Amino acid sequence: MQIGETSFIADPSGALYWEAERLLVVADLHFEKGSAFAAKQVFLPPYDTAATLNRLAQLVSFFEPRRVVALGDSFHDAKAGERIASEDRARLRSLQGGRDWIWIAGNHDGDLPVDLAGELLPELSIGGVVFRHAPRAGSALGEIAGHLHPVAKVAGRAGRVRRRCFVSNGERCILPAFGAFAGGLNLHDEAFRLLFHAPSAVADVFAYVMGRDAVFKLHHRRCLPD
Repeated sequence: MQIGETSFIADPSGALYWEAERLLVVADLHFEKGSAFAAKQVFLPPYDTAATLNRLAQLVSFFEPRRVVALGDSFHDAKAGERIASEDRARLRSLQGGRDWIWIAGNHDGDLPVDLAGELLPELSIGGVVFRHAPRAGSALGEIAGHLHPVAKVAGRAGRVRRRCFVSNGERCILPAFGAFAGGLNLHDEAFRLLFHAPSAVADVFAYVMGRDAVFKLHHRRCLPD
């Protein structure tokens, strides 16, 4: 995937990898979303943090990044650090060992839980690429963001499916949510139209749809509204 003048690998897990910088990017981990719902008497299986960490550990093992950038909403709320299980906290700290870890502040997590490594930043710029949580309106060359949890609905021989996806016009990219319990917003939603179809935006918009073992590039016109 080309974003501005920079090439990235779009992984079927929903992460981006910048090989030249050995940099792994994930968005919207939403650790402890399940326990946040349980506190409101909405009971979900309490395994979302462990499941998300397992997938993240597989990526770290495969790519061996020098730096990991988490694009905000890594923790579902301000008290997630109080609820996270000790074994999950230890697993996360182990993944952080030996590499730089950048937490981009999101709208759910303005502060980090105590005892976790890494640097909390409002955004990060490297060369011509800027990493932030929420995409900015209008043209934004080299922007990589999360926040909107894009999904694509597509029709195939087996019927219609709704899958998480990257959305990009070659100028900017919005990552899918990485968290196990994170929901999704159809890429035909008004929020994406304002970002990708403004007069200053590049015309061709593509969904990079997450399959089991591959990412499938589709023009946004081939994707269906909900």
